[in-house]
Amino acid sequence: MIPNWTDKGIIPPINYLSPTSIERSPYQVSLTDVILKYGTSPKRNQILLGLLNFRRELHKIGITKGFQWIDGSFLEDIETLECRPPNDIDVVNFYYIPEGLSQKELVLRNSKIFDPILVKENFKVDGYFISISLASPERLISRTAYWYSMWSHKRDESWKGFLQIDLSPSDDDTARANLNTNLGLVEEELI
Repeated sequence: MIPNWTDKGIIPPINYLSPTSIERSPYQVSLTDVILKYGTSPKRNQILLGLLNFRRELHKIGITKGFQWIDGSFLEDIETLECRPPNDIDVVNFYYIPEGLSQKELVLRNSKIFDPILVKENFKVDGYFISISLASPERLISRTAYWYSMWSHKRDESWKGFLQIDLSPSDDDTARANLNTNLGLVEEELI
């Protein structure tokens, strides 16, 4: 379950009633939960549509195993905090290279999906990639610690939480159906 925003308009980094519990950031939630919780405005729904379409492109090239950390102003009550809608959603993709492929072969399947500028323009996703398959344990720990420290604090140094969703496509159809309801469109119009 996604925690509600605090009075500061952010996801709490921990369960303050049980601060040593495993109920903490990154909160492991379903993609559908993200759609239902944050699909509250036309701008947010367009960003969520971009996320779903980005995931579809990842799945097409074989990236279906791993997880995504999501964060940024999209997970904040930015409309109240700064009187503006979010511009995009921040995503770090921790992924396994499909069996039988090299990283180079994977990228060649759709190099545009690995281009951060194109991904932001086309999907409203500020995306980053970490291959679990290629990283040594030390490098994986280092990159994970980097992103955790980057995303667990706002620029004003306040501590905040973020979310983790599975990269498997198993929940994407349900999430898309819920988003279609939010947008009031049929599936064909979103393709």
